[in-house]
Amino acid sequence: VTEYHKQWYQRRVRGLLSQKSSFVDVYQVDTEKVPKFCESLNIDSVPTCLIYQKKELKETVTGLNLPKVAKTVDKLTAEHETTSCQAPVVEQDLNTRLKSLTTMAKCVAFIKGSPQAPRCKFTRALMELFLSTEVEFSYFDILSDNDVREGLKKFGEWPTYPQVWLEGELLGGLDIMKELHENGELITTLPVKMSLNTRLKNLINSHKVMLFMKGDPSEPRCGFSKTTIGILAQCNVEYKTFDILSDNDVRQGLKTYSEWPTYPQLYVNGELIGGLDIIRELHEAGELAETLRG
Repeated sequence: VTEYHKQWYQRRVRGLLSQKSSFVDVYQVDTEKVPKFCESLNIDSVPTCLIYQKKELKETVTGLNLPKVAKTVDKLTAEHETTSCQAPVVEQDLNTRLKSLTTMAKCVAFIKGSPQAPRCKFTRALMELFLSTEVEFSYFDILSDNDVREGLKKFGEWPTYPQVWLEGELLGGLDIMKELHENGELITTLPVKMSLNTRLKNLINSHKVMLFMKGDPSEPRCGFSKTTIGILAQCNVEYKTFDILSDNDVRQGLKTYSEWPTYPQLYVNGELIGGLDIIRELHEAGELAETLRG
Protein backbone atom coordinates (compact mmCIF):
# COMPACT_ATOMS: atom_id res chain seq x y z
CA VAL A 1 0.00 0.00 0.00
CA THR A 2 1.52 3.33 -1.06
CA GLU A 3 0.21 6.43 0.75
CA TYR A 4 -0.04 10.05 -0.38
CA HIS A 5 -1.16 11.97 2.71
CA LYS A 6 -0.20 14.02 5.73
CA GLN A 7 1.38 12.62 8.89
CA TRP A 8 -1.86 12.27 10.86
CA TYR A 9 -3.46 10.23 8.07
CA GLN A 10 -0.36 8.04 7.82
CA ARG A 11 -0.70 7.01 11.46
CA ARG A 12 -4.38 6.10 11.00
CA VAL A 13 -3.70 3.96 7.91
CA ARG A 14 -0.74 2.19 9.51
CA GLY A 15 -2.73 1.50 12.65
CA LEU A 16 -5.60 0.07 10.61
CA LEU A 17 -3.53 -2.15 8.33
CA SER A 18 -1.24 -3.45 11.08
CA GLN A 19 -4.29 -5.28 12.43
CA LYS A 20 -5.21 -6.76 9.07
CA SER A 21 -2.41 -8.98 7.83
CA SER A 22 1.30 -9.62 7.96
CA PHE A 23 1.27 -9.65 4.15
CA VAL A 24 0.70 -5.85 3.97
CA ASP A 25 3.55 -3.32 3.73
CA VAL A 26 2.89 0.44 4.03
CA TYR A 27 5.07 3.12 2.45
CA GLN A 28 4.82 6.94 2.51
CA VAL A 29 5.58 9.15 -0.49
CA ASP A 30 5.95 12.94 -0.23
CA THR A 31 4.01 14.21 -3.23
CA GLU A 32 5.89 17.51 -3.29
CA LYS A 33 9.18 15.71 -3.89
CA VAL A 34 7.96 13.51 -6.77
CA PRO A 35 5.59 15.71 -8.84
CA LYS A 36 6.20 13.93 -12.13
CA PHE A 37 5.49 10.55 -10.55
CA CYS A 38 2.22 11.84 -9.07
CA GLU A 39 1.24 13.35 -12.40
CA SER A 40 1.82 10.04 -14.18
CA LEU A 41 -0.65 8.41 -11.78
CA ASN A 42 -3.19 11.25 -11.97
CA ILE A 43 -2.83 12.08 -8.28
CA ASP A 44 -4.23 15.57 -7.80
CA SER A 45 -5.15 15.56 -4.12
CA VAL A 46 -4.01 14.22 -0.78
CA PRO A 47 -4.42 11.93 0.97
CA THR A 48 -4.47 9.22 -1.72
CA CYS A 49 -3.80 5.49 -1.24
CA LEU A 50 -2.57 3.29 -4.06
CA ILE A 51 -3.05 -0.40 -3.28
CA TYR A 52 -0.78 -2.82 -5.15
CA GLN A 53 -0.56 -6.60 -5.28
CA LYS A 54 2.48 -8.20 -6.94
CA LYS A 55 3.42 -4.86 -8.56
CA GLU A 56 -0.04 -4.50 -10.09
CA LEU A 57 -2.23 -1.51 -9.11
CA LYS A 58 -5.48 -2.91 -7.74
CA GLU A 59 -7.24 0.14 -6.28
CA THR A 60 -6.90 3.91 -5.91
CA VAL A 61 -8.56 5.41 -2.83
CA THR A 62 -8.81 9.21 -2.67
CA GLY A 63 -9.70 11.10 0.50
CA LEU A 64 -10.35 9.91 4.03
CA ASN A 65 -12.04 6.67 2.97
CA LEU A 66 -10.52 4.24 5.45
CA PRO A 67 -13.38 1.69 5.16
CA LYS A 68 -12.67 1.29 1.43
CA VAL A 69 -8.96 0.83 2.12
CA ALA A 70 -9.73 -1.83 4.71
CA LYS A 71 -12.24 -3.63 2.46
CA THR A 72 -9.80 -3.73 -0.48
CA VAL A 73 -6.94 -5.02 1.68
CA ASP A 74 -9.19 -7.69 3.22
CA LYS A 75 -10.23 -8.90 -0.24
CA LEU A 76 -6.69 -9.08 -1.61
CA THR A 77 -5.35 -10.74 1.55
CA ALA A 78 -8.04 -13.43 1.36
CA GLU A 79 -7.17 -14.10 -2.28
CA HIS A 80 -3.47 -14.36 -1.40
CA GLU A 81 -4.07 -16.82 1.43
CA THR A 82 -6.39 -18.95 -0.71
CA THR A 83 -3.92 -19.10 -3.61
CA SER A 84 -0.92 -19.89 -1.40
CA CYS A 85 -2.66 -22.54 0.67
CA GLN A 86 -4.79 -24.50 -1.80
CA ALA A 87 -2.15 -25.80 -4.21
CA PRO A 88 0.02 -27.58 -1.59
CA VAL A 89 -3.09 -29.19 -0.09
CA VAL A 90 -4.08 -30.60 -3.48
CA GLU A 91 -0.56 -31.94 -4.02
CA GLN A 92 -0.47 -33.39 -0.52
CA ASP A 93 -3.84 -35.07 -1.05
CA LEU A 94 -2.62 -36.61 -4.33
CA ASN A 95 0.59 -37.86 -2.72
CA THR A 96 -1.44 -39.41 0.10
CA ARG A 97 -3.63 -41.14 -2.46
CA LEU A 98 -0.63 -42.37 -4.46
CA LYS A 99 0.96 -43.76 -1.32
CA SER A 100 -2.28 -45.58 -0.55
CA LEU A 101 -2.47 -47.00 -4.08
CA THR A 102 1.14 -48.18 -4.12
CA THR A 103 0.61 -50.04 -0.83
CA MET A 104 -2.87 -51.49 -1.48
CA ALA A 105 -1.22 -54.92 -1.98
CA LYS A 106 2.23 -56.40 -1.60
CA CYS A 107 2.70 -56.13 -5.38
CA VAL A 108 0.89 -53.48 -7.41
CA ALA A 109 1.10 -52.99 -11.18
CA PHE A 110 0.13 -49.63 -12.67
CA ILE A 111 -0.89 -50.47 -16.22
CA LYS A 112 -2.91 -49.26 -19.19
CA GLY A 113 -6.16 -51.19 -19.22
CA SER A 114 -6.63 -54.39 -17.24
CA PRO A 115 -4.89 -57.80 -17.11
CA GLN A 116 -7.73 -59.23 -19.20
CA ALA A 117 -7.80 -56.30 -21.65
CA PRO A 118 -4.40 -54.57 -21.81
CA ARG A 119 -4.38 -51.34 -23.81
CA CYS A 120 -0.72 -51.15 -24.82
CA LYS A 121 1.89 -53.68 -25.91
CA PHE A 122 4.06 -53.10 -22.84
CA THR A 123 1.18 -53.82 -20.48
CA ARG A 124 0.31 -56.92 -22.52
CA ALA A 125 3.89 -58.19 -22.29
CA LEU A 126 3.99 -57.61 -18.53
CA MET A 127 0.68 -59.40 -17.98
CA GLU A 128 1.85 -62.39 -20.03
CA LEU A 129 5.03 -62.54 -17.94
CA PHE A 130 3.12 -62.33 -14.66
CA LEU A 131 0.64 -64.98 -15.83
CA SER A 132 3.39 -67.40 -16.83
CA THR A 133 5.16 -67.02 -13.49
CA GLU A 134 1.94 -66.92 -11.43
CA VAL A 135 2.79 -63.59 -9.80
CA GLU A 136 0.22 -62.39 -7.27
CA PHE A 137 -0.58 -58.72 -7.78
CA SER A 138 -3.19 -56.00 -7.73
CA TYR A 139 -3.44 -53.44 -10.50
CA PHE A 140 -4.56 -49.90 -11.25
CA ASP A 141 -5.61 -48.69 -14.69
CA ILE A 142 -3.83 -45.35 -15.13
CA LEU A 143 -6.05 -44.50 -18.11
CA SER A 144 -8.97 -44.21 -15.70
CA ASP A 145 -7.42 -41.34 -13.72
CA ASN A 146 -5.16 -38.72 -15.28
CA ASP A 147 -4.17 -37.27 -11.88
CA VAL A 148 -2.75 -40.64 -10.88
CA ARG A 149 -1.22 -41.16 -14.31
CA GLU A 150 0.73 -37.90 -14.23
CA GLY A 151 1.28 -37.72 -10.47
CA LEU A 152 2.82 -41.19 -10.16
CA LYS A 153 5.55 -40.26 -12.65
CA LYS A 154 6.74 -37.57 -10.25
CA PHE A 155 5.98 -39.56 -7.09
CA GLY A 156 8.05 -42.55 -8.25
CA GLU A 157 10.52 -40.57 -10.37
CA TRP A 158 9.76 -42.96 -13.24
CA PRO A 159 8.42 -41.45 -16.49
CA THR A 160 6.84 -44.46 -18.22
CA TYR A 161 4.32 -47.25 -17.76
CA PRO A 162 3.79 -49.95 -16.73
CA GLN A 163 5.23 -49.58 -13.23
CA VAL A 164 5.57 -52.38 -10.68
CA TRP A 165 5.62 -51.51 -6.98
CA LEU A 166 6.61 -53.95 -4.25
CA GLU A 167 5.68 -53.23 -0.63
CA GLY A 168 5.32 -49.52 -1.37
CA GLU A 169 8.64 -49.20 -3.24
CA LEU A 170 9.06 -48.82 -7.00
CA LEU A 171 10.67 -51.93 -8.47
CA GLY A 172 10.70 -50.80 -12.10
CA GLY A 173 9.07 -51.28 -15.48
CA LEU A 174 8.81 -54.03 -18.06
CA ASP A 175 12.54 -54.15 -18.88
CA ILE A 176 13.48 -54.70 -15.24
CA MET A 177 10.81 -57.41 -14.85
CA LYS A 178 12.21 -59.18 -17.92
CA GLU A 179 15.73 -58.92 -16.53
CA LEU A 180 14.66 -60.37 -13.20
CA HIS A 181 12.91 -63.21 -15.01
CA GLU A 182 15.93 -63.98 -17.20
CA ASN A 183 18.13 -64.08 -14.09
CA GLY A 184 15.70 -66.38 -12.29
CA GLU A 185 14.98 -63.71 -9.70
CA LEU A 186 11.41 -62.72 -10.55
CA ILE A 187 9.75 -65.51 -8.59
CA THR A 188 12.02 -64.92 -5.61
CA THR A 189 11.37 -61.18 -5.64
CA LEU A 190 7.62 -61.00 -6.25
CA PRO A 191 4.85 -62.91 -4.46
CA VAL A 192 3.75 -65.92 -6.51
CA LYS A 193 0.74 -68.25 -6.51
CA MET A 194 2.23 -71.74 -6.36
CA SER A 195 2.65 -74.78 -4.15
CA LEU A 196 5.76 -75.06 -2.02
CA ASN A 197 7.12 -77.85 -4.20
CA THR A 198 6.66 -75.77 -7.32
CA ARG A 199 8.39 -72.87 -5.63
CA LEU A 200 11.28 -75.09 -4.52
CA LYS A 201 11.65 -76.46 -8.04
CA ASN A 202 11.72 -72.93 -9.46
CA LEU A 203 14.29 -71.82 -6.91
CA ILE A 204 16.54 -74.80 -7.61
CA ASN A 205 16.35 -74.09 -11.35
CA SER A 206 16.72 -70.32 -11.06
CA HIS A 207 20.44 -70.65 -11.83
CA LYS A 208 22.68 -73.34 -13.30
CA VAL A 209 24.60 -73.56 -10.03
CA MET A 210 22.44 -72.96 -6.96
CA LEU A 211 23.57 -73.02 -3.34
CA PHE A 212 21.14 -73.04 -0.42
CA MET A 213 23.02 -71.75 2.60
CA LYS A 214 22.74 -69.85 5.87
CA GLY A 215 23.43 -66.18 5.19
CA ASP A 216 25.00 -64.97 1.94
CA PRO A 217 28.49 -65.12 0.39
CA SER A 218 29.51 -61.81 1.94
CA GLU A 219 28.26 -62.82 5.38
CA PRO A 220 27.87 -66.60 5.91
CA ARG A 221 26.02 -67.38 9.13
CA CYS A 222 27.43 -70.81 9.91
CA GLY A 223 30.83 -72.48 9.62
CA PHE A 224 29.67 -75.02 7.00
CA SER A 225 28.33 -72.28 4.73
CA LYS A 226 31.50 -70.24 5.15
CA THR A 227 33.69 -73.20 4.22
CA THR A 228 31.52 -73.99 1.18
CA ILE A 229 31.77 -70.40 -0.09
CA GLY A 230 35.54 -70.56 0.28
CA ILE A 231 35.76 -73.75 -1.79
CA LEU A 232 33.46 -72.43 -4.54
CA ALA A 233 35.50 -69.26 -4.78
CA GLN A 234 38.48 -71.35 -5.90
CA CYS A 235 36.55 -72.86 -8.81
CA ASN A 236 35.95 -69.57 -10.65
CA VAL A 237 32.36 -70.54 -11.52
CA GLU A 238 29.29 -68.29 -11.33
CA TYR A 239 26.64 -69.40 -8.89
CA LYS A 240 23.61 -68.07 -7.06
CA THR A 241 22.66 -68.47 -3.41
CA PHE A 242 19.50 -68.51 -1.33
CA ASP A 243 19.52 -67.68 2.38
CA ILE A 244 17.38 -70.36 4.03
CA LEU A 245 17.26 -68.30 7.24
CA SER A 246 15.14 -65.75 5.38
CA ASP A 247 12.32 -68.22 4.63
CA ASN A 248 11.40 -71.01 7.01
CA ASP A 249 9.04 -72.66 4.48
CA VAL A 250 11.96 -73.12 2.09
CA ARG A 251 14.30 -74.14 4.89
CA GLN A 252 12.06 -76.97 6.09
CA GLY A 253 10.47 -77.87 2.79
CA LEU A 254 13.72 -78.35 0.89
CA LYS A 255 14.85 -81.02 3.34
CA THR A 256 11.85 -83.13 2.36
CA TYR A 257 11.93 -82.21 -1.32
CA SER A 258 15.59 -83.16 -1.73
CA GLU A 259 15.63 -85.88 0.94
CA TRP A 260 18.71 -84.17 2.36
CA PRO A 261 18.42 -83.09 6.04
CA THR A 262 21.23 -80.55 6.37
CA TYR A 263 22.61 -77.35 4.88
CA PRO A 264 24.28 -76.11 2.76
CA GLN A 265 22.88 -77.89 -0.30
CA LEU A 266 24.44 -77.49 -3.75
CA TYR A 267 22.51 -78.02 -7.02
CA VAL A 268 23.77 -78.07 -10.61
CA ASN A 269 21.29 -78.01 -13.49
CA GLY A 270 18.48 -78.72 -11.04
CA GLU A 271 20.14 -81.82 -9.58
CA LEU A 272 21.35 -82.14 -5.99
CA ILE A 273 25.13 -82.58 -5.71
CA GLY A 274 25.19 -82.72 -1.92
CA GLY A 275 26.41 -80.89 1.15
CA LEU A 276 29.78 -79.73 2.42
CA ASP A 277 31.29 -83.20 2.77
CA ILE A 278 30.62 -84.14 -0.86
CA ILE A 279 31.67 -80.67 -2.07
CA ARG A 280 34.96 -81.03 -0.19
CA GLU A 281 35.55 -84.56 -1.56
CA LEU A 282 34.95 -83.42 -5.14
CA HIS A 283 37.26 -80.44 -4.63
CA GLU A 284 40.06 -82.53 -3.17
CA ALA A 285 39.71 -84.99 -6.06
CA GLY A 286 39.93 -82.12 -8.56
CA GLU A 287 36.46 -82.85 -9.89
CA LEU A 288 34.40 -80.01 -8.44
CA ALA A 289 35.05 -77.38 -11.09
CA GLU A 290 34.11 -79.81 -13.87
CA THR A 291 30.97 -80.83 -11.96
CA LEU A 292 29.92 -77.23 -11.54
CA ARG A 293 30.36 -76.52 -15.24
CA GLY A 294 27.98 -79.39 -15.96
